[in-house]
Amino acid sequence: MEVKWLEDFVALATTLNFSRAAEERHVTQSAFSRRIRQLETWLGTTLIDRATYPSRLTEAGIRFLPVATTMLQEIYDVRKSFQAEEVAAARQVTLTALHTLSFTFLPAWLSALNRRIGPLTSQVVPDSGSLEENVISLVDGRSDFLLTYQHPVVPMLLDPQEFEYRQLGSETILPVSAPAGDGTPQHVIEDGCHSVAYQKVSFFGQLVSGALADRLPEENRVHVGSMSVGLKAMAAAGWGVVWVPESLVRDEIAAGTLVETGDGGWRIEVAIRLYRARQNRRPIIDRIWDDLDGPDA
Repeated sequence: MEVKWLEDFVALATTLNFSRAAEERHVTQSAFSRRIRQLETWLGTTLIDRATYPSRLTEAGIRFLPVATTMLQEIYDVRKSFQAEEVAAARQVTLTALHTLSFTFLPAWLSALNRRIGPLTSQVVPDSGSLEENVISLVDGRSDFLLTYQHPVVPMLLDPQEFEYRQLGSETILPVSAPAGDGTPQHVIEDGCHSVAYQKVSFFGQLVSGALADRLPEENRVHVGSMSVGLKAMAAAGWGVVWVPESLVRDEIAAGTLVETGDGGWRIEVAIRLYRARQNRRPIIDRIWDDLDGPDA
């Protein structure tokens, strides 16, 4: 059975004229007639009464016409669906992004990228809260990109021979607290201060303990979590001091619901990096990588 046989038969059933149907199908009449015969042979019955003029469908032809029409429509629908999926897959990118960056950086960056080289569709792999698990999502191919912060005290266990990165920007990580009644920090960085802390396996857990290891006072951990958004809320509720990206608390600091605590020496500067596997040569991934080297990136 060939699809063109069904298409030929539907064309003939519509025109009831071999010459006109062959013309519509852009084949010679002899080739068209041969294909109708092949269909009839495959089915084991005669579909066209050729003894009359104009030709007419036999009883079997009448019964088979809606079947052929339905089969063709289903085939066309499936093909259209597959083609749409291929188009969508060709422009889809999957990213693993630190939870904070998915709020503060990713939306605007993706929008700008889409304007330059789109259309794109994107999917974000949820941040597991563990830096190691986020790296594994890139290594095992679940993600095309890893969007993360970077600082020398937090090792990025990716072989530079197999993975490469582009630096997209920078961020300041600063300690904040809820304000006291006079607007000064309710919690200050000193021995015994209440601390809203990160899990040790998270990027920020490793960053704060590594970058400030020789300066951090003895703390009283009153809450531990992995997501900056949640820890920010705990700090705003008065639980203690937490280090968070400045972009995440800019509005709260402007509104006075959070205040920076400590002097500027407690700030930590980090880079924003995008990593990919060198062997990932999908066209859309290469286009994004090439765009990042351009003047508008």
